[in-house]
Amino acid sequence: MMGPFSIDHEDIGSRARTGSLALGHGTVTTPCFMPVGTNASVKAMRHDDLEDLGINLILSNTYHLYLRPGRDVIASARGLHNFMGWPHNILTDSGGYQIFSLSSFRTVEDEGVSFRSHIDGSSHHLTPRDVIDIQGVLGSDVLMPLDECTAPGIGREDAERAARRTTTWLRESSSHWRAGRDVIHGLLFGIMQGNFYQDLRRQSAEEIADLDLPGYAIGGLSVGEDFTQFKDFLHLSADLLPENKPKYLMGIGTPAYILEAVEAGIDLFDCVSPTRTARNAQVLTMDGPLSLRNEKFREDTGPIDSECRCYTCRRHTRSYLRHLFKAREIQAAVLATCHNLAFIQRLVGDIRSAVTHGTFPGFKRSFLSRYDAGE
Repeated sequence: MMGPFSIDHEDIGSRARTGSLALGHGTVTTPCFMPVGTNASVKAMRHDDLEDLGINLILSNTYHLYLRPGRDVIASARGLHNFMGWPHNILTDSGGYQIFSLSSFRTVEDEGVSFRSHIDGSSHHLTPRDVIDIQGVLGSDVLMPLDECTAPGIGREDAERAARRTTTWLRESSSHWRAGRDVIHGLLFGIMQGNFYQDLRRQSAEEIADLDLPGYAIGGLSVGEDFTQFKDFLHLSADLLPENKPKYLMGIGTPAYILEAVEAGIDLFDCVSPTRTARNAQVLTMDGPLSLRNEKFREDTGPIDSECRCYTCRRHTRSYLRHLFKAREIQAAVLATCHNLAFIQRLVGDIRSAVTHGTFPGFKRSFLSRYDAGE
């Protein structure tokens, strides 16, 4: 029986590939970048604008939605899709990263995590099964299990403990998910951990692959390590995961990282970077990023990127956008965000085309030689 993921094209000169992932609210073409809508909203974007860009999969965050508005509110709306008026796919991160970033406000035990809300200080305890149940209420198309994130530079003993706990939690999550398939319709992905220890990464991959889940994610990368270390562990980790399942690299979204991820065989990725930097006046162009607050754009009547056909570039100039940012107008964030997401969508579309035509390695070199020269 065919699974939800199929590979359409494989690049000859790399691990890059294109494919299709059938989810509950439509088929997703891969590689695919997921804009982040942490609180059930991609900041500064209307749903119509996302649809116009061809986006049909976004990421929301279980931790944030559990705390606010709460599972009871979303349950009363019959799920997150209805609550936010988004008829397409939603992947929900477990919130593990957010919980573990609380440091002094949480306690990690084998049974789960206890933490205090960053909103009102209230106390909470979540087990791996709780996290699956919450995402069942949300109606997520892809569910991510509770995992233990670790920072670069920690000792081997701590890394080993976190990886072991992540696998134990995944086994619990998998059993609970399989038992509840009549009410939990989304796909559960496993998460690899292991920090920056090769043997721990290998062990983690072997253990989670044994669970035969619909997809697998690589966690614990792009967490502050340098690009060389990121690249080495990305390729190592991606090669260890099952080839016939979608591979998801969590938390990357800049052009260089996207291209490296695709070269390693990654199918899905997400990041707040394109939207967050847009709100801070940094926009993406084929010649590298630029800051619209720069004085040199004060009388610049050209678009952000002369090769971009997004709404912002068709209608507005760098001069006007600079004015909006200097005047602190809300529209500045809206227009810049629309452009940045359009730029990433175009890049990913060009990547898919290059893989299909067997020209990905050359495309990557050509893109980065120009993009990096402008940074």
